[in-house]
Amino acid sequence: MMKFLSRIVFWITGWSLNDNWPKGLKKAVMIAIPHTSNWDLLYARAAFYLMDIPVKFTIKKEVMVGPLGWLIKGLGGIAIDRKRIPGGRKQTYTEAMVNMLKESDELVIMVTPEGTRSAVKKWKSGFYHIALGADVPVVVGYLDYKKKEAGIGPAIYPNGDMEGQIEEMMAFGRNVTGKYPEKGIQ
Repeated sequence: MMKFLSRIVFWITGWSLNDNWPKGLKKAVMIAIPHTSNWDLLYARAAFYLMDIPVKFTIKKEVMVGPLGWLIKGLGGIAIDRKRIPGGRKQTYTEAMVNMLKESDELVIMVTPEGTRSAVKKWKSGFYHIALGADVPVVVGYLDYKKKEAGIGPAIYPNGDMEGQIEEMMAFGRNVTGKYPEKGIQ
């Protein structure tokens, strides 16, 4: 049903797909760039349904209750439980996502590296630490509003050169036009 609705959304709005998902890849951190509008969720979610990519996004477990929780889960939300770990402290979101990826046979977690819909000069690095800790690639997903194209960019396997590899991803993103270009990658 969701795939059918996604086709309708893309047909009505004139969007197209550039499906370059790496063949056989079952686990990854997907960064969604640029994130400049609330509309990004609609087009990204529709694109992932059409490309058969089982993308999930994380949210605090406290939000995942009742009807709102059911809706969020239906859209791909998964609860993060910051349970206590040995030593008595709560695990970080990064640690929780690393553990989720390590424990799953198939999981793609979507993250917006900007951490906001506003313009930023520097991305948050949690997505990189998650991919490095879980030994999975970072796959760049993008929405280009100028071309009306949703697609998959490069897959980067973290090698420890965080600054260099994030710059490589940002360089790709500078060629992608967000809904509000002035809020895009600087």
